[in-house]
Amino acid sequence: MSFSGDSIVALSTPLGRGGIGIVRVSGPGALTVLKHLTGGECADLEPNYLTLRAIIDPFSEEKVDQALVCFFKAPHSFTGEDVVEFHCHGSPVLLRRILDTILRLDVRLAKPGEFSLRAVMNGRLQLTQAEAIRDLIDAQTDAAAQQATRQLDGEISHRLQPAKDQLLRIIVRLESSLEFVEDDLPQLEQEEMESALAALRSDLKSLANTFVRGRLLHEGLKVALVGRPNAGKSSLFNSLLGHERAIVTEIPGTTRDTISEPIGWDGIPITLIDTAGMRVTTDQIESLGVARTRRAAADADLLVIVVDGSEPLTEEDQLVLDDASGKLHVIAVNKSDLPNFSPARVEEKIRDADRPAPAVAVSALTEDGIVQLRDALLKPFVNGNGAAEGLMITNARHHDLLLRATDAIASSEARIRERASEEIILIGLHNALKFLGEITGETTTEEILGQIFSTFCIGK
Repeated sequence: MSFSGDSIVALSTPLGRGGIGIVRVSGPGALTVLKHLTGGECADLEPNYLTLRAIIDPFSEEKVDQALVCFFKAPHSFTGEDVVEFHCHGSPVLLRRILDTILRLDVRLAKPGEFSLRAVMNGRLQLTQAEAIRDLIDAQTDAAAQQATRQLDGEISHRLQPAKDQLLRIIVRLESSLEFVEDDLPQLEQEEMESALAALRSDLKSLANTFVRGRLLHEGLKVALVGRPNAGKSSLFNSLLGHERAIVTEIPGTTRDTISEPIGWDGIPITLIDTAGMRVTTDQIESLGVARTRRAAADADLLVIVVDGSEPLTEEDQLVLDDASGKLHVIAVNKSDLPNFSPARVEEKIRDADRPAPAVAVSALTEDGIVQLRDALLKPFVNGNGAAEGLMITNARHHDLLLRATDAIASSEARIRERASEEIILIGLHNALKFLGEITGETTTEEILGQIFSTFCIGK
């Protein structure tokens, strides 16, 4: 399928003022747009070269800008169609005028991700590569960007191709047996086939299991610091960030609202949230802060319960610990720099709990134990794997299709052991091949493609 009926335009650089703003046009009318906006001076333009040209409003014949223009001739372009780019000065008013002018030339505004969608439909990109473009734009850490770059290079497709080839070989053998051999497959050949499918399923399962880590690189974690007032949450928040973000005083209840800040740990994007101290209070503003703390705790993937290790546990500490019992949490026993620091009281509470949580002694003042606390926070999610070790599945759609493929292969394995007919065995194998094809876009419906590309930004 190819797009040849209409042309599209969009601003491919972010909105707002900047040094350069790029307007991109794709479709059969791209060169016509170029001629109109350059006053017909494009006969000498070579494809793939930037050339300085005056940009003219063809309706008023006014010069509106001096810009670098370039065209990419089909099929050697990003979308596989004729593509024209105008590298203009980054004035929002100027770019808006150029866009409005192009829209009057029988060109429509592009939908989200439509340039990438056309690239996929015209065979210039595989679906996984187009999704990697979105992930690269959205990457929040170096590790996430590295994984997106690997997928943009086609590593997922390369990784899946041997599995698809193996499935095809087995399918062809079974189809041949079905058509040309009256007897069933020999027992030895059935065992070899079952062994090959088991190895294939194990390989795909291993790839699917990387999603545990890959999802973190893509989506990140929300980590909320909770505790009673004056336990040192804001000080610990600043220490974990590495700079002074939250106001810290000795007055209990200083923090009245939630404060969030993005940070990357071990390649994983973290949203760290400082919260108001949890206690019963008659102060209306502080009560609102406590309510927000409870909402932040409910939305977080992990809680850091901060307790003051230099004092006995209070009823307020008990309340915070009890509230967190049903949620994944780590206990930060703060103020280890003080002479009366004693984590034993907290450790006794942990031993008595139904779901013991790890406790780490830290000092927000001296930053002792901060590294150990970070390790404890990430441990439930990373399973000891490095952030950038090999290809990882970062897309929930890919993960789901891999699991469906492994289930389909397992179904065929079971049918082989049951000595079922070739027709029954083939059902699971054909389904597995279809699921793997959906990952790279070979068997993906237009409806699913529309849903995928609706998550892209306009202009890409």
